[in-house]
Amino acid sequence: MNGAQWIIKALRDKGVDIIFGYPGGAIMPIYDALFDSEVKHLLCRHEQGAIIAAIGYARATGKVGVCFATSGPGATNLITGLADALLDSIPIVAITGQVGLEFIGTDAFQEVDVLGLSLACTKHSFLVHSLHMIPGIIDEAFYIASKGRPGPVLIDIPKDIQLSTEKIIPKNYINNKKHVCSIKGDIEKARVLMLKSYQPILYIGGGVGMAQAVTSLRTFISKTKIPTVVTLKGIGAPDYTEDCYLGMLGMHGNQAANLAVQKCDLLIAIGARFDDRVTGQLHTFAPQAKVIHLDIDPAEFGKLRLAHVSLSGNLNDLLFSLTQSLSIDEWRIKVKSLKLKYRWSYQSTDDKICAPDLLRAISENAPYDAIVTTDVGQHQMWAAQHMQFNRPENFITSGGLGTMGFGTPAAIGAQIGRPNHMVICISGDGSFMMNIQELATIKRKSLPIKIVLLDNQRLGMVRQWQQLFFNKRYSETTLTDNPNFLILAKAFDIHGLRITHKSQISDAINLLFMHTEAFLLHVLINEYENVWPLVPPGASNDAMLEQ
Repeated sequence: MNGAQWIIKALRDKGVDIIFGYPGGAIMPIYDALFDSEVKHLLCRHEQGAIIAAIGYARATGKVGVCFATSGPGATNLITGLADALLDSIPIVAITGQVGLEFIGTDAFQEVDVLGLSLACTKHSFLVHSLHMIPGIIDEAFYIASKGRPGPVLIDIPKDIQLSTEKIIPKNYINNKKHVCSIKGDIEKARVLMLKSYQPILYIGGGVGMAQAVTSLRTFISKTKIPTVVTLKGIGAPDYTEDCYLGMLGMHGNQAANLAVQKCDLLIAIGARFDDRVTGQLHTFAPQAKVIHLDIDPAEFGKLRLAHVSLSGNLNDLLFSLTQSLSIDEWRIKVKSLKLKYRWSYQSTDDKICAPDLLRAISENAPYDAIVTTDVGQHQMWAAQHMQFNRPENFITSGGLGTMGFGTPAAIGAQIGRPNHMVICISGDGSFMMNIQELATIKRKSLPIKIVLLDNQRLGMVRQWQQLFFNKRYSETTLTDNPNFLILAKAFDIHGLRITHKSQISDAINLLFMHTEAFLLHVLINEYENVWPLVPPGASNDAMLEQ
């Protein structure tokens, strides 16, 4: 076999059944080897679309997502996706073609130092120097991507290595190496802090889903009865029907969630990293609380908030070790009161479509196990606030990087990974245009993705900040020259419907869900509709602005 065939064999041996990619000159031998293989490939229409589709696949399935790109511009087009996967801790293996070894460093056609470019946005990167390295590097890449705190790994493979036919004896570097995740930290001290607490809060992040600890978390909550708040990526981890589940906290969090955290005397952070969009002004965040921090990555301990107890290890084991009954009935009554006082109101007085009303209705009528992807902006925050999710893998969004153009390719990856589930992409007119070419991928594979496009003819979140913090100086946020989105969708054989009034919502949702093929629901909303509440930048979380 040549190097390219060894690569495909190694991927097949790792259980890879689908690759997202785009061919080109420096990766052509790998695509030639792919032609006769059992591994499936989905041709996306841009390399960024391919890696985001791999992210959507990984998020929806829990598997490692794999993508291919050629050298030069193909490889550079992966960089945003690598950064997105790094900041959200998503297991990705990206394989790029490279010019031949003798041409590296000569400014050859489509030569870019992608290894150097990738160092800031990957968990690890490899440049293959010989055919003998291929099996071991593929093995190691999957191990690094998926073990501990997950993340993206890049493998850059020169074209001559792909074509090489030297005889090699593959060495398995990783399969005999076990990932030991022992508990580190003072469990007993944490248990004592819990017993002494009168007003504890669980602050739950995306690490719970990645650790496959949802069941353990819900058991822990049912026995301790501690009220819960979640980050954007923690949505779906707790049972949202729990009496003391308060929803998302932070800049656009529920008021009850933010106020409860500000009042708590013990904050138990589980798979969360004290992100600035969560904490607001850091030194005012949960000011009276002692902190217990649970995480797989010790680098997070003390990075932003010093913890009284830091516990590193498998979350399933940690949660089991901390489970105990607590006497916090009075605190639970206060939390329920906050939740009732600050519950969402859906009583619009006119027939214009209110985005939160629409998204709540979609959530209530969607199948129980539907997957929702979003782009980035106002619609993303509305979805996080007003839609309900029973599992973290059913809400796929770009958290740390905030990648516009994420929603459509992520929906493609999720649909490929879970073909029997409904996939709904919530997008805005700004983000939707960022990766509009991936409608061709939806058409190519006849994917039955439902797209809900909230159109305010604005870059809505930026416009909102310009309104509130820049004296209404609306610089370059007007999108009144948008195309006719229904005609655009029709060019890709995607049917659609435009609605403008609240009275149309019910029938439109029924049509959206009954349609067996891809469908675009184009929803016109008020250009001045804002996301509320809002914690101003640099303010404390209890200084929320309201509508």
